[in-house]
Amino acid sequence: MSLAHLVTEYGYGAVLVGSLLEGETVLLLAGMASHHGYLSFPLVVAIAFCGGTLGDQLLFHMGRRHGAAMLRQFPTLAVRSEPVARLIRRHQNWLIFGVRFMYGLRLVGPVAIGMSEVSAMRFAVLNLIGAAVWALLVTGVGYLFGQTLSWLIADLGRYEALALLAAAAVAGVVLAVRWLKARRN
Repeated sequence: MSLAHLVTEYGYGAVLVGSLLEGETVLLLAGMASHHGYLSFPLVVAIAFCGGTLGDQLLFHMGRRHGAAMLRQFPTLAVRSEPVARLIRRHQNWLIFGVRFMYGLRLVGPVAIGMSEVSAMRFAVLNLIGAAVWALLVTGVGYLFGQTLSWLIADLGRYEALALLAAAAVAGVVLAVRWLKARRN
């Protein structure tokens, strides 16, 4: 089974799972794959939008319902949520829109916002707008990166599988390092 077949077969599922969590790497790779015709660009953006919106909505409501208990159970979460709480008080709308772009706050941000006085409707509207911009922007950067690679390497077909495999390996290493650091803390 070739890498191209795996991307075509499971790429959309990976985009959904990745966008529910911290999915920038997955979206960049999906954008590259869509440039090369393995995935549909509009469909990748639509799935990323839905997954990103749903993931943040779930985290917001978890924070709303179980925030205090989560902070007691995970002290690291409490430390990471305090800067978000300060930002919420000052820049509520911008924070809700942009939390998905802030490194290290992608998951804890919506939980912290859910623990604040922000209304569920305000969060939902700004979350939809932020998810749309995020999905289009990150997938678009991946698409453009795929196009740039095509310009730089005349015969990309020979290196395509290797480049996708290397990018997936780098993504795996980054996720493993994050997991180890989180586990250590």
